Amino acid sequence: MSETPEPPIRRSIVLIGMMGAGKSTVGRRLASRLHLDFIDADTEIEAAAGCGIEEIFRLHGEAAFRAGERRIFTRLLDGPVRIIGAGGGAFNDPETRARIEEKGVSVWLRADLDLLLRRVARRNNRPLLKGGDPRAILARLMTERHPIYALADITVDNADGPPDATVERVIDGLRGFWACRGEAVCEAEP
Repeated sequence: MSETPEPPIRRSIVLIGMMGAGKSTVGRRLASRLHLDFIDADTEIEAAAGCGIEEIFRLHGEAAFRAGERRIFTRLLDGPVRIIGAGGGAFNDPETRARIEEKGVSVWLRADLDLLLRRVARRNNRPLLKGGDPRAILARLMTERHPIYALADITVDNADGPPDATVERVIDGLRGFWACRGEAVCEAEP
């Protein structure tokens, strides 16, 4: 635990990035550290749909999934301040991104291709990776998504290592974000 006071949080923090970037792991730890709830948007979508994301993609397609995702983000961002882990494509949807920009603070957890590949290989539930070589698919998605992720309020590199180090970088980013915007005053160390 750092000795510097935590920044006051006045808007929900939305963690964005590629699948495997650490949004859930970092999000849970960040929420604990800031005494907020953590919500995984994909889990909320599954609960609302009554089935898993893979099944939503298979039965209804990506467009239907994104429409549900927009509804979930509207509800989540209208609720109490919390940490939200977004699905990998959520921020790329213009309507979802506009809602996040209006009511939240976006934090891009940026990770390199090799790290993402190691992490996504641990689970076989990634619908977008089912159609071919995971390295090629992830590389293509990174090329498409990174320019949009770069629009995030804060960018934090998530390297292989302890998640708490990434949490510290996110908190530092939040301090800088609010200090620049005058939305909150972060207390200096005594």
